[in-house]
Amino acid sequence: MKRVATLAALAVLAVVVTAAPPLPAEDDILRPLGMGGLSRLSKARTRSISPENLTGEKGKGGMATEGTGANAARDLGRGWKVSPSVRIRPGQTFTMGEIQGEGVVQHVWMTPTGPWRHFIFRIHWDAEATPSVESPVGDFFASGWGGYAQISSLAVCVNPGSAFNSYWEMPFRRGFKMTMENRGPKEETLYYQIDYALGPVPEDAAYFHAQFRRVNPLPYKQVYTILDGVKGWGHYVGTYMAWGVHNSGWWGEGEIKFYLDGDGDFPTIAGTGTEDYFNGSYDFEHPVTHQYVEFSTPYSGLSQVLRPDGLYKSQQRFGLYRWHIMDPVRFEKDLRVTIQALGWTADGRYLPLQDDMASVAFWYQREPHAPFPALPDRDFLAVN
Repeated sequence: MKRVATLAALAVLAVVVTAAPPLPAEDDILRPLGMGGLSRLSKARTRSISPENLTGEKGKGGMATEGTGANAARDLGRGWKVSPSVRIRPGQTFTMGEIQGEGVVQHVWMTPTGPWRHFIFRIHWDAEATPSVESPVGDFFASGWGGYAQISSLAVCVNPGSAFNSYWEMPFRRGFKMTMENRGPKEETLYYQIDYALGPVPEDAAYFHAQFRRVNPLPYKQVYTILDGVKGWGHYVGTYMAWGVHNSGWWGEGEIKFYLDGDGDFPTIAGTGTEDYFNGSYDFEHPVTHQYVEFSTPYSGLSQVLRPDGLYKSQQRFGLYRWHIMDPVRFEKDLRVTIQALGWTADGRYLPLQDDMASVAFWYQREPHAPFPALPDRDFLAVN
């Protein structure tokens, strides 16, 4: 009996061992890193694009002889910060980086001058005709109101004084093109760096997308659409909202809704309230001071609260983000995302609001993607 039990146990162990997932291939450029995987070697080749090396070529950094720092480096010469930034003329679309090959963008850092809604950030993957990323630069980095607010999340970090950082994973198979359009009336300066790695991309890796929208004001009793028209297989990974309140009361009773794979009038996911979706509760209110409490965490935040000053700053404005890194919303055919704007009436009924609402939706999907709605013009995008 004892021998039979032992053989049975060994058989179970063999099944368990056989079923264990294989280790990632040595050349898998998208293997999970994290602090637990940093010691694992890879054949991926690290590259970086900046104004000091616009092509990202190996061994070609710091070779500039002309640039925005040429005068400051005149006594030091080549190799001494001759080209730390670029200047972009009004109406110009500057190509920040364009490379051929297979790999993944791992980090983007930049700091632009001028109003952030005047700069339009775009990314094209694999020579596609329409961009997969299109957004005013501040909104892409969860900073839609044009002023600094610290963000300390996993996907996006905003650091003093206006340092934008993206850590979204962005695979490509035939190359990428990253651009910045200056829609403003003046020449502006952009400091930036694009860090990426070249190497094989797994077949099941989807492409990164980000889309901006704004409605001001939201028509009475209409829901705000964060994302619509998405067709294909993918998963939704994040929401940023720049929410400008036009009433004086609480504004966050509305539900977010995710319509997945043919959902009709009713969604598969319906939230319980705006502050709940952004991982807060009870109006983001401090129990002692009874004021809004800004917070920034790895996956969510009320990162910005702009309070009225009694004179020129007459409206309350809020910046909120929610990253679905641990809980992506998966779809196979189509996706639509909406949120309600709801407050309260004096007699305790819900009040549909007509607020200034802007958002960036972040998701991954297989290409091709549907073309995005046209961005509004500069004046409609503007905030003050």
